Amino acid sequence: MSIVECENVRKVYAQGQVKVEALKGLDLVVEKGEFTAIAGPSGSGKTTLLNLMGGLDAATSGELRVDGQRLADLSQTELAEMRLHKVGFIFQSYNLIPVLSALENVEFVMLLQGVPTKERLERARSILSEVGLEGMFDRRPNELSGGQQQRVAVARAIVSNPAIVLADEPTANLDSKTGGSLLDMMQALNQNKKVTFIFSTHDRMVMEHARRLVVIRDGRVVEDKRRS
Repeated sequence: MSIVECENVRKVYAQGQVKVEALKGLDLVVEKGEFTAIAGPSGSGKTTLLNLMGGLDAATSGELRVDGQRLADLSQTELAEMRLHKVGFIFQSYNLIPVLSALENVEFVMLLQGVPTKERLERARSILSEVGLEGMFDRRPNELSGGQQQRVAVARAIVSNPAIVLADEPTANLDSKTGGSLLDMMQALNQNKKVTFIFSTHDRMVMEHARRLVVIRDGRVVEDKRRS
């Protein structure tokens, strides 16, 4: 069952009088439960593609569907609802709220979703323990290492059981050992909880962990390899 469908997707940015075509009629289908890396050099269009999948930006033309919904048909309010309920985001800069504890950061999405307090706390504690942060619930981001902050970000992304998790260069600010540990953890979450992960990356380690590697160059898919 496909979770993301891109059909002849184009994205053109205007920079003054100059038009830059970031995606040039890209086609891609991602199935539910995949662990997919989208790789390519800087400027290849991989982050643009992730932003379109997450409804953070709109395609110039073409069809893009997430969990069966055609994104072009959704209003800004409906897109915000889709992001809240169906998409988890992991960024290279962590994007945690500095004044909130690890537990409160993970709770935040469920608070917006209207999940009752008792259930919120139980789910947040459970997922933080699962990602190896038991005993650190009350620490704020500045009291955590980079790897620990990214674990909080992963917990926040998956705690509400989204249809898809989009990870933009999630290992970029981590050393290789910490990055490898984080990838192992996400791989386990993918296998045990069937969470769909799509990464944009130029990190060789992420590519090696992925079960599917999609290479983009100049706005088009030039390679698509699956591992058993």
